Amino acid sequence: MVKGKKILLGVTGSIAAYKSALLTRLLIKAGAEVKVVMTPAACEFISPLTLSTLSKSPVVTELAKGGVWEDHVHLGRWADFMMIAPLSCNTLSKMAVGACDNLLMAVYLSATCPVAVAPAMDEDMWKHPATRRNLETLRSHGHAIVPVGNGELASGLFGEGRMAEPEEIFQFISAELGKDRALAGKRALVTAGPTFEPIDPVRFVGNHSSGKMGIEIARALAQQGADVQLVLGPVSQSFSLPGVQVTRVQSAEEMYHACKSIFPMTDIAVMAAAVADYTPAQQSAEKIKKTEGEWSLSFVRTRDILKSLGETKKTGQILVGFALETNNEKAHALGKLNSKNADLIVLNSLNDPGAGFGHDTNKVTIFDRDGQEFSFDTKSKLEVAQDIVHHIIRKSNAQA
Repeated sequence: MVKGKKILLGVTGSIAAYKSALLTRLLIKAGAEVKVVMTPAACEFISPLTLSTLSKSPVVTELAKGGVWEDHVHLGRWADFMMIAPLSCNTLSKMAVGACDNLLMAVYLSATCPVAVAPAMDEDMWKHPATRRNLETLRSHGHAIVPVGNGELASGLFGEGRMAEPEEIFQFISAELGKDRALAGKRALVTAGPTFEPIDPVRFVGNHSSGKMGIEIARALAQQGADVQLVLGPVSQSFSLPGVQVTRVQSAEEMYHACKSIFPMTDIAVMAAAVADYTPAQQSAEKIKKTEGEWSLSFVRTRDILKSLGETKKTGQILVGFALETNNEKAHALGKLNSKNADLIVLNSLNDPGAGFGHDTNKVTIFDRDGQEFSFDTKSKLEVAQDIVHHIIRKSNAQA
């Protein structure tokens, strides 16, 4: 899987940098073309001359040298795969926030290829909440993380945080390069977030959906090669999703029209948005002023987006719905699966800790039209999204 591939190896300031020499040798021996980018701190641990000799290519360390600018943009676009090994705690934090204060970070931010990292740090640093948060950010960007080892550390202590051995990292790169993107060439529609149903220019009826679950599903579909259209309700979360085109909407009616327009051209549709079931019957053009006495609103039903798509679904299209329930969860989910002509229904219950609105985690059960039921433990929403996409791929393969 490595032969003929262009591998960009980033080396950062860690005692484990000595392992990058053997990793470079393994990649070259397997027929890869390797270019090495080092941080200034990495040069304190291993000589650029060593890595340039082994890689048969000049090692770059600075944005400019001798009055000549190093073209990090083309270097980032050159590679088929980028591996940062070792990844120090310092560089991890820079990657998580997009800092760009050295050549390696400039190349990383310019890279258009898959990226993986092999962390190396002491156990207390490895287990620190800031490190865990930064690693989760890298995962959310679609980066693969080589598991750390447990053994003797630079401090003399024994524990987690030791960088994987070069042979292990080589096998990891081979496996990542060998992965097929199962949804390449597929087009997907995803909805996410709440809808806001206007009462007047100031007030609206809405719900607590953050949009996180649908956004992670869009990310997971794109990571599998799908061309994704995300119809997104009003959310405050900022994000960047390569391979995802975003259409912003406010109301259920706007989301309905966007979905009806996009759905005929898609292979997969995942309706993860928390769409309002009712909207005010009348909307005031001016702010409604407070008066004495009670004030009441009259509501009318919104259009059922999932049901409408199910009625027009063509052979080969996969339609996935969500059921957020508080009682009789399974019965309601199965009822929705059948009445909406969906292929999969994802059930999550507000009775489960860590599930529902406002959490970074979720706990779901997936039901399909073949009568199968798949239950999962509480996981991060990115991991839940990957589970859902796995079942979409499984359904897609079954229809092929």
